[in-house]
Amino acid sequence: MPRKKQKQEFAVIGLGRFGSNLSRKLVERGHTVLGIDRNRELVQSLADELTQVVAMDTTDEDALRAVDIAAFDIVVVAIGSSLENNLMTTLALKSLGVRRIICKAQNQKQRVALLAIGADEVILPEQDSAHRLAYTLTMPLFIDQIAMGERYSITELKVPASFVGRSLRELDLRHRYGVTVIAIEHHGELIISPSADYTFEPADKLAVLGSNERVASLSEFF
Repeated sequence: MPRKKQKQEFAVIGLGRFGSNLSRKLVERGHTVLGIDRNRELVQSLADELTQVVAMDTTDEDALRAVDIAAFDIVVVAIGSSLENNLMTTLALKSLGVRRIICKAQNQKQRVALLAIGADEVILPEQDSAHRLAYTLTMPLFIDQIAMGERYSITELKVPASFVGRSLRELDLRHRYGVTVIAIEHHGELIISPSADYTFEPADKLAVLGSNERVASLSEFF
């Protein structure tokens, strides 16, 4: 039986285009999201879409402590143009013992600086879309994705432990989850359109085609 998807708690600091899109995607995937920004009007505009929103200065450790920021599984710092606020917020989060801090950087130099002060991961918006990051954060076996229009994609995944020893026929992913397995990488060889009798092994990788919503439902297996 597939395992029920575990709900995670995220805080997203900076609700510009990237931060708001990421927050929405995480909520769509069933997770709790606290959205934070200095701009009160922007915060209020997202109040009905996110689990909770707060307008505050995130360079202030006391303010962060007041919202119990260290209790969140992951904090994403998506502050836009102000490198100073980005750095100061990251330092404050690190000081408060946040478990995992992911920052957005404008360029490679900023990325190096943020990693140096303690960010666990730094993304560049030109390379990592909010949609892709949402998958990465909530689907631990996610490898890569190729968009096929706005709603569909081909997604590459590591094989979940629950797949091992089971055949495609037994898993019946097309009927149960609405996705089609188009290829499997097995011991370095690519099997295109694998047969229904194919039985998964631990090191396999698979590529599935389906709507983004259907692909996300596969996380129940993880």
